[in-house]
Amino acid sequence: MTGAGNAREACCIVETPSFVIADDHPMVREALASALGQAFDGSSVATAATLAQTQALLEEQPETDALLLDLDMPGMAGMTGLALLRSSHPTIPIIVVSAARDDTTIRRAYEFGASAYIDKSASLPEIAATVRAVLEGEVFAPPPAESGDPIAKRAALLTPQQWRVLALMVQGDQNKQIAYKLGVGEATVKAHVTVILRKLGVRSRTQAVIEARRLEIPTG
Repeated sequence: MTGAGNAREACCIVETPSFVIADDHPMVREALASALGQAFDGSSVATAATLAQTQALLEEQPETDALLLDLDMPGMAGMTGLALLRSSHPTIPIIVVSAARDDTTIRRAYEFGASAYIDKSASLPEIAATVRAVLEGEVFAPPPAESGDPIAKRAALLTPQQWRVLALMVQGDQNKQIAYKLGVGEATVKAHVTVILRKLGVRSRTQAVIEARRLEIPTG
């Protein structure tokens, strides 16, 4: 559904690319940073350990050439965090680096905007090769499926702000709390919630949260 074509068009690789690595495990961040440093001379690497830190970095560095993203770190709620980052920064390729290996998770990652999906068990040269391919504009395909995920298709209609509201709903925040965190009026939040329910095809806030939680990656 969605691939590298959802990110910036690339005709050739950036000479000194800039990366953001988002993972809550320091050793993983260090390994990925080392791989990118060796593969791309002169590249710059910034790191984050939570969704909030990742969002802040991308706001500060809108010209980031690629984001390497772990789906299972604080604040992500699986695909909800991926979709939020994708909608907020549509020109930055997102390369998911995850320990989840099931086809459903991989397929959903592509449906929600990943340009590539890398298993954390991949060798550092393999990871660097995939990143290089994405920077060169290569499109990676998700595992085949008989039909797409209906929730993915419906959720794709949400705007970046609606994703922010939905993410906070999943965390259990009420409208007043969401309004405070987003710096908007409570009436605006209520309007967003109404539109979210309509776009997701559900009738209640609880149903919306249940649908959103289906986007979380399997654990255990």
